[in-house]
Amino acid sequence: MKKFFVVLMLALGCAAGAFAQTDEEQDISRNRSKYANDQFREDDQYTVAEPYATVTVTQPKSRRIKNVIVMIGDGMGVEQVGCGWVLNGGHLNMDNMPYSGYSRTYAVDRLITDSCAGGSALATGVKTRYYYMGVDPDGNPVPSLLHDAQQKGMKTGVAVTCRINDATPLDFVGHSLDRDEEEINAAQFVDSGVDFLSGGGIQFWQGREDGRDLVKEMVDRGYTFVDNLEDLNKVHEGRVLGLFAPLEMEPALDRGPVLEDCAMKAIELLDNRKGFFLMVEGSSIDDWCHRQKVGYMAEELFDFDRTVGKVLKWAEKDGHTLVIVTADHATGGLTLIDGSLPERTVKVHFSTKGHNGILVPVFAYGPHAEEFTGVFENAELARKIRALMK
Repeated sequence: MKKFFVVLMLALGCAAGAFAQTDEEQDISRNRSKYANDQFREDDQYTVAEPYATVTVTQPKSRRIKNVIVMIGDGMGVEQVGCGWVLNGGHLNMDNMPYSGYSRTYAVDRLITDSCAGGSALATGVKTRYYYMGVDPDGNPVPSLLHDAQQKGMKTGVAVTCRINDATPLDFVGHSLDRDEEEINAAQFVDSGVDFLSGGGIQFWQGREDGRDLVKEMVDRGYTFVDNLEDLNKVHEGRVLGLFAPLEMEPALDRGPVLEDCAMKAIELLDNRKGFFLMVEGSSIDDWCHRQKVGYMAEELFDFDRTVGKVLKWAEKDGHTLVIVTADHATGGLTLIDGSLPERTVKVHFSTKGHNGILVPVFAYGPHAEEFTGVFENAELARKIRALMK
């Protein structure tokens, strides 16, 4: 009944034909900023019937970092966090992280970044150009935090809700000058050595133009392949490749706790005496801000925040895990113009279908979390993590 009510509110709060297959929707590109405009539209509003419970955690006493978990809300600026806070009755798991700061997201060649350059700075510690992933401004490959972890003998993982070969995951795993080279970028994962991979985008792994079956190639390298949560939950050892959708996964209310389950399964499989590095992305917050649908955006943010809560409770028990939650950029020029905290409702205005350049939040928990306060560049955030991983 609860799910039915929330879905009903989504339908009422969004413009008619939210899922109509427009030319934009049929384009498989993830570069939604190319549809950006500054035309004003009818305000969107949303109400949450029942908030979810949030966790509380205590900072660990240990100063030793064994594991690092970087969690990225794609398109999640302070505006999105603010709306989510109201809609969940004044509580988010991110609120309970004891240290916070702000990150500047601009690219080398554009004030308003894309996920490629924004994510690349977070992954490598080097700012780069729009559309570039895992490379410097001259196009030279740059090692990421994930690569550093592999060099140290740590296990590594990536869990997202978008296609696994998209901008942010590729920023951590590979190198590319063009996000639209989808099949080429997907092929980089085969020999990446990443221990846990989950997301969507199976159409770039099988039925490819070059005839390669990347899933089979990964299985031949010892990976267990799964395409549903039931099979994923049966895996208790070894490397995993999980591909759960042809492109991006379904909206949060339809797909269920895929991100939560994948993140916690990754932690289960990666945890070892040498430590691990895990990147988790709430990829679709961005998608629904591009489409200017605050209800769908909020449910994606809640899905991400619930995952944050699960990770924080595990990290508290572990005592040696640094958890960083941030964003690659903000999306939609979102403004909260009305609403009610007691009634858990918001009324908003989107000023653009593209990205915007406002500072994004950084939340930190665990050993040395206090080093992530203040205002700094997105690339500096990665350099701070790199220094602590040494």
